[in-house]
Amino acid sequence: MASNHEFLAQFVDETTFYNRIVLSHLLPANLWEPLPHFLQTWLRNYLAGNLLYFISGFLWCFYIYYLKHNVYVPQDSVPTRKAMILQIYVAMKAMPWSTLVPTVSEYIIERGWTKCYSTLDQFNWFLCLVYIAFYLVLAVPHVIALFIVPIHLITHLILLVMEGIWTVSNHDCINGNIWPIMGAGHHTIHHTTFKHNYGHYTICMDWLFGSLTVPLAEDDSFNEKEK
Repeated sequence: MASNHEFLAQFVDETTFYNRIVLSHLLPANLWEPLPHFLQTWLRNYLAGNLLYFISGFLWCFYIYYLKHNVYVPQDSVPTRKAMILQIYVAMKAMPWSTLVPTVSEYIIERGWTKCYSTLDQFNWFLCLVYIAFYLVLAVPHVIALFIVPIHLITHLILLVMEGIWTVSNHDCINGNIWPIMGAGHHTIHHTTFKHNYGHYTICMDWLFGSLTVPLAEDDSFNEKEK
């Protein structure tokens, strides 16, 4: 029993370390140190999620709407400032709940209710591949899978971050058209027919099971239209 407690303490120590990295650089100690560990973890995820959202969003808008002005998106299709603010407002309403998912998953791991491992030498790589192969959508299935598939703690957290990035980019207005990535064009078809392009990250499983539908070739780029 004592050894099991020591084993689980490794997870708490690791997540406490993550909390200190983020919170100590963003907030005064008297604001977050008195909080329970669960709330510290949620606050860390919330602040880090907001930073990721605003920094990546700013860089994306700067590159697409300013640096590559009129290349990927025609001028009359650039969202208005009002539309951007509305999108930010919707994202901010969802942020507390979306960052609660990794917080709950970390709590579940710390309590020893799952099949997580703290060190890579204990990590079963084969089962990790099974876990990745049977992903569904969004972050909740990642948490459910914790009860079924052994996985390394850091790998689980990285997959949650990748899930968020992929979800945002896949609902974008620009199709990257990079094989075999499941891009925004493919995912638009999924939301239109609900019978095609179920894939996560790549088109491989849709290609294998016959549900792949390739987006119509509009024109290779906005520049081609101009020519």
